[in-house]
Amino acid sequence: MGAHACLVIAASDHQVLRMTRTTTMAFWSFLLLTLPFGCHRSAEAKANHATTLLVVGSQLPDVEGVDQNGKSHHLSESKGRPIVVYFYPKDGTPGCTKEACAFRDVWQRFEQAGVALYGVSRDDRASHAQFAQTQHLPFPLIADTDGHWEAAFGVPDHAGMSARVSFLFDAQGKLTRVYPNVDPGVHATQVLGDAQGVKG
Repeated sequence: MGAHACLVIAASDHQVLRMTRTTTMAFWSFLLLTLPFGCHRSAEAKANHATTLLVVGSQLPDVEGVDQNGKSHHLSESKGRPIVVYFYPKDGTPGCTKEACAFRDVWQRFEQAGVALYGVSRDDRASHAQFAQTQHLPFPLIADTDGHWEAAFGVPDHAGMSARVSFLFDAQGKLTRVYPNVDPGVHATQVLGDAQGVKG
């Protein structure tokens, strides 16, 4: 046999495969060379997919989208008054319904304070239309089906659903507050109070 061949030795009713010293050394050399590189690539890939929320002081993203009624909204056109953009996971789910209805219940106060409000999720326009009709929602729900609003705000995506997070901008389009992991039941009142504080 050649020096690089594997030896097969019969033992009882089964065979045991043994690698020669040369083959064994080659095997471990391959592992030492590839495993660190593979770990590095894996960590690098995770880093490249990391998402960072907009930080306080950031400018209002210049994004555009269509709401449940088919109306186009260019976010920068809302400058001149405080702007609230809230992301939520999915139409019709318990937490999202609770949050939307909380905004609905204080909507007149938002209007009186001159505060613009946008709800955003990855649902399509038809889903938004049904959700808004069922819950009598008077404010625009942006259909972010391709995730470009989500990306512009640095909002994490979980299985095609946006994380629950809100942003408050002042009248000049400067980000003043970020609200991650909000309580759907009380968030509307909280952000309204903050918006009234930055109105001037």
